[in-house]
Amino acid sequence: MMGMQTAPAQLFYDFCLDDHVPEDHLLRRIDRFLDLEKVRTELKPFYSNIGRPSIDPELMMRMLIVGYCMGIRSERRLCEEIHLNLAYRWFCHLGLDGRVPDHSTFSRNRHGRFRQSDMLRHLFETVVERCLREGLVGGEGFAVDASLIAADANKQRSVPGDQWPIASLGADAGRAVREYLATLDDAAFGAASEVKPKFVSPSDPAAQWTGAHKGHAFFAYATNYLIDTENAVILDVEASRAIRQAEVGASRTMIDRTARRFGIMPRHLAADSAYGSAANLAWLVKERQIEPHIPVFDKSNRTDGTFSRSDFVFDAERNHYTCPQGKLLVQFRRTFATPRSGITKEGTRLYRSSKSDCQGCAFKPKCCPNTPQRKVPRDLDEDARDVARSLANTPAYERSRHRRKKIEMLFAHLKRILRLGRLRLRGPSGARDEFLLAATAQNLRKLAKLRAMPAACPVPA
Repeated sequence: MMGMQTAPAQLFYDFCLDDHVPEDHLLRRIDRFLDLEKVRTELKPFYSNIGRPSIDPELMMRMLIVGYCMGIRSERRLCEEIHLNLAYRWFCHLGLDGRVPDHSTFSRNRHGRFRQSDMLRHLFETVVERCLREGLVGGEGFAVDASLIAADANKQRSVPGDQWPIASLGADAGRAVREYLATLDDAAFGAASEVKPKFVSPSDPAAQWTGAHKGHAFFAYATNYLIDTENAVILDVEASRAIRQAEVGASRTMIDRTARRFGIMPRHLAADSAYGSAANLAWLVKERQIEPHIPVFDKSNRTDGTFSRSDFVFDAERNHYTCPQGKLLVQFRRTFATPRSGITKEGTRLYRSSKSDCQGCAFKPKCCPNTPQRKVPRDLDEDARDVARSLANTPAYERSRHRRKKIEMLFAHLKRILRLGRLRLRGPSGARDEFLLAATAQNLRKLAKLRAMPAACPVPA
């Protein structure tokens, strides 16, 4: 006989929300490591002492963590999911009859109290401190890299960079435009490069027009990660323009901030060749005493069959080069391009052979076929490049290069699992907020994965 489901009428129900959230649920494991006790303390100065009580800021923070941990990008949809999902309600301490705030509440607090108090940075650093206490950070080797995230800007409505009316922008401009004007002297944005962008988005002018993905160009920001290579814990995150100069500057900011905030300075740093300029290598080696496990960014190698600079041997004590034939190239001083200091405008010293040595040399067609003598430029920070080259063949360098792939996996996780392939907030502050929340979610998921739940106490018979 066909059965039929019947719901018996009951006057009272015994329902415990905690019993309906599985012990191995991601949010239950994350909740053990989340400390929001200081949220109210940090935000209290930004609330009025009179008036109607506001929505609990801890509730909003927990809702944002749910959204970024579960890849729920829309705030409107996030409110709907928390209203329906029992596990989300449990994590947000809403119970069965708790009222979910309206989605517009997030915008008002993000653009106001959260940014004024730098609450999202405080939340991120609190999670990093928990990773340190749990022993997930080795502190020996770091890795740094950047990834492009598409901005919320329509390229069809962009204007050429030389036609952007920056002088006519006033105080009545939109929030993203005002933030753009405020960051013109910031090394991560306006001051990163003097080159005008090809196109500018009027709705988000700080976003960079880039074709770095070898496809269609688009507006983007760069999210910069500094990770510990032991367990791929994100130690710092920074938003910047999507150009190499800004990304290199962001790496220095993150290294110094990590040392200042957590007292950790790595022994070696792994990165790709974009961070291998002479100036950056000199900053790592000379100013921070960090071993650069970084490929050297060097354009001195020739492709026309003639000798490159690497074919000449430099003697630091005697300050000269030796060519493949054993002739000397000494520092040259007296030209219009090289003043008495011997340093060019490009920050190099020129070393030149004598004409008599080159004229009768059998290797002249392979050395300087179009000039009477050979000149070799040497960067002022070439010694830092030499340090990086000397480390390139060590076992520690190979291990760092292998572990550096963990940061690429974090970026893939960020875009594919957390679905942060495109920003929803505009302006430098919007990008910074989204990147901080996403990195916080990744660290919380890392804690939940690497630190198991404590065993439940057996129930006595």
